Amino acid sequence: MKITKIETNYKRKMLWHKTTVASKKNNDKVENEVINIYPEVEYQTILGFGGAFTQSSGHNFIKMNDEKKQKFLNDYFSENGLNYNMGRLPIGSCDFSPEEYSYAYKEDLSDFSIEKDEEYIFPILNEARKKRADLKFVSSPWSPPAFMKDNRKLVFGGKLLENHQETWAKYFVKYIQEYKKNGINIDFVTVQNEPNAKQIWESCLYTSKEERDFVVNYLYPKFKENNVNTGIVIWDHNKDKIFKRVEEELSTKEALETISGIAYHYYTGDHFESLELVREKFPSKLLVHTEGCTGYSHFREEDEVKNGEIYGHDILGDLNAGTNAYIDWNLLLDNKGGPNHKWNYCNSPTMLNKAEDDYIRNLTYYYIGHFSKFIKRGAKRIGFSRYTNDIEVTAFKNPDNTIAIVLLNRNDFNRKYNICINDIVIHDNLDSHAIVTLLIG
Repeated sequence: MKITKIETNYKRKMLWHKTTVASKKNNDKVENEVINIYPEVEYQTILGFGGAFTQSSGHNFIKMNDEKKQKFLNDYFSENGLNYNMGRLPIGSCDFSPEEYSYAYKEDLSDFSIEKDEEYIFPILNEARKKRADLKFVSSPWSPPAFMKDNRKLVFGGKLLENHQETWAKYFVKYIQEYKKNGINIDFVTVQNEPNAKQIWESCLYTSKEERDFVVNYLYPKFKENNVNTGIVIWDHNKDKIFKRVEEELSTKEALETISGIAYHYYTGDHFESLELVREKFPSKLLVHTEGCTGYSHFREEDEVKNGEIYGHDILGDLNAGTNAYIDWNLLLDNKGGPNHKWNYCNSPTMLNKAEDDYIRNLTYYYIGHFSKFIKRGAKRIGFSRYTNDIEVTAFKNPDNTIAIVLLNRNDFNRKYNICINDIVIHDNLDSHAIVTLLIG
């Protein structure tokens, strides 16, 4: 049995460093420092991993020459790179756009146009689709057009006016249809990005009842009327309030029949137990991480390991809690963490250099890859037990029956381990502040 070890260890300058690991039989005799893997115990199925095709990412992508663009695309969408097979798309502008815009400014939507997306998003999106024909997309609005809201602004929250709920549902349909004309299928939409946050950038507020009623009474019927097969996903906000919110939104038979899944963000901490509760109560619904980032305008080399471990810990914990897909935030930002028309800068796995003719890979890029490169679409999470909390663990069985095990050590000390799987044992050491993927088979 072939066992490949892939290790990222910043202090030892190892990035996806590959070695072959030996194994022995008769694991029954091993009792100490054991991590047991149970391939016969299966949980959720993985839909994929990806990042967001924001207007800012597209704006930065255009600045590079063709050679750098192809290198960038391979880094994200090839099997040698992150092997991304999912993407998130803003519906209209978001904070990571060079400017505010909507697709329509007239109440009858007669002026509906995705021209701005063609300028900012399509150049990077279409090139990515050439690399990965199997890309799946989740699209999210940050705000309805100003004329549909009670505050008459894209920003500072506000509410969708009752008399424009049908217009807003039609707007979704037009968006999906226009993208389809360009050969892009929108697999899922979320109702609203961060519906519980009043922001200085594009935002709109919904209670759980308002979001549910909009889906059941307007959005889903409009999709059905126009033969739109796009799935509808709710919440798209942080994990801390997710369980009660989802309980309230899925409290009716109509909501259960029309809502495909639940999206969530990273920003308020772990709350893995909240995801577990959602998974247990609503096992048929997709759970999708749609946004998370680090940095927040502070780009220091001494933060590289910390930022990488934030990603590693969050992805691993979310997967163990039942998540089906993990989509990161911006694919490519400039060296300031933008552009962002509200100065809400942050980090991204790849960022332009100061000359803006090339890009760098941050350590977060490599930490994400320990999951996205080796856990394939269709993989099933499998059971495990571990002898210590010092080693964080997740394990998956891929459609080709290979086993991918991810081990993370965020401590200042090393840890030995014996992985026992079927009738074999793998003995090794996990360095401090290292992440390892073991690929078996």
